[in-house]
Amino acid sequence: MSMIKTPEQIALMREAGRVVATTLAAVREAAGVGDTLRDLDALAAETIATAGATPAFLDYHPRWASVPFPGVICTSVNDAVVHGIPDGYKLQDGDLLSVDCGAFLDGWCGDAAISFIVGTPDPVDQALIDATDAALARGIEAARIGNKMGDLAYAIGGAARRAGYGLLADHGGHGIGRTMHAEPPVPNDGRPGRGIKLTEGLVIAIEPMLILGRKDDYYHDDDEWTLRSANGRRAAHSEHTVAITADGPLILTLP
Repeated sequence: MSMIKTPEQIALMREAGRVVATTLAAVREAAGVGDTLRDLDALAAETIATAGATPAFLDYHPRWASVPFPGVICTSVNDAVVHGIPDGYKLQDGDLLSVDCGAFLDGWCGDAAISFIVGTPDPVDQALIDATDAALARGIEAARIGNKMGDLAYAIGGAARRAGYGLLADHGGHGIGRTMHAEPPVPNDGRPGRGIKLTEGLVIAIEPMLILGRKDDYYHDDDEWTLRSANGRRAAHSEHTVAITADGPLILTLP
């Protein structure tokens, strides 16, 4: 399958992206102290269904997983970096929650993630979220015709590392289109001038995952999906689906 999308296909992906953005906004608005992750998952399911879309994560079963993912969204709390399962955990004051959402509409996929504090923010945690959002913004800015993937990866990871944050090892963004995960891989750290050239019509999910401290290591939780920071410190995740166009990067997962 070609990695390059036509303007018409990108327009269809934009509609899928709107569903994802609307769902993330609804979840963020609803998330409060005492709410369960399962409650937020039910809200996401309802929002996606109301839009006439289908969730991309529910029952997703890659080859490396022994069981399919059981939720509509990923809800990763505190030291959970990504892929947290929405279960009966009740959110507590000060929790750092990352929410990842994907949806298909008319055969095309959108994928995005946000991180935020539930209740009273800790300045250190808020700085981590801000750094993650800034890394995403730098990656999007570098998603331009003529740059290489290494330029984009360095834009994401270089400043984050200099600021003293870790980057989740062995994980990054991905191509996206008719399937949620497609070629090419989009690393969160790299060397400028390396990798494939970024060309018009390429659509990618850019998603930095930063960890407090300089460690990148992680481990799998007992549920076989949740990835937790090996140092036990908090993490944040931010993501947008982005099309590379002649007019510059176009974010497809905005409201």
